[in-house]
Amino acid sequence: MGKAQVIKPLKYLVLLGSAAMGALERQLRDGMQKISLYDMDRTITVRGTYTPFLFHQLFARARWRLMFLPLLPFGFMGYGLKLISRGQLKTFNQRLLMGSGPKLADLQPHIDRFAENVLRSNRYQKALDQIEADRAEGRTLVLVTASYELYAEAIARRLGFDHVIGTRLEVDGEGRVRPRILGENCYDYAKIGRIEALFTAQGWHRNDSHVRAYSDHFSDGAMLEFADEAFATTPTPPLRRLAEQRGWPIVDWR
Repeated sequence: MGKAQVIKPLKYLVLLGSAAMGALERQLRDGMQKISLYDMDRTITVRGTYTPFLFHQLFARARWRLMFLPLLPFGFMGYGLKLISRGQLKTFNQRLLMGSGPKLADLQPHIDRFAENVLRSNRYQKALDQIEADRAEGRTLVLVTASYELYAEAIARRLGFDHVIGTRLEVDGEGRVRPRILGENCYDYAKIGRIEALFTAQGWHRNDSHVRAYSDHFSDGAMLEFADEAFATTPTPPLRRLAEQRGWPIVDWR
């Protein structure tokens, strides 16, 4: 038998083997818990949401708090000098613009209006299309964001997410929202702890799950590493470089 005659059957065997492996992988994946993790700011949304949320509440409820605007730079200076943490900067700004204890019931109508505004004018349509595609595939949708759960939950609910992981604020026994973060600011590696806690609470096992993750920012590198499939979406330059090193798909949702 000639060399070409030997190679040809081997080529077909390799192709058949690859097809069989692909089918087996699909069968195994179909039996797994399928989970999609989405960052929110600048992944689903075009722009950040934290500062717009604070100003939305200020203009809707207490415009007189504009008098505190000259104090905002002091918080950013403290953060820049590493005198306060990112979480402390958040609560400093919250105290100035929202107050130290507005009632959640009073905030809720404005939270809902803010969520509707975000989804009307501050979202990537391609991100929404991907969310729908993941839902159609039977995936559990989890929003994982450093933004406050206070309003991220309202956005997630409108998008049909199953779970929300975000930065949690204290709500006291009288239903007042305090400028105090419960646990950690849900940023960078803190997201992994919260994701693992969700897995435990839901009875999911990482080895029996297929996880996708989507983010635009380098700070979500740990979440993307956690996933079986990671997508750098409209990424910042540092995340683009990391994605190129890791071989992660880079997608532009603009």
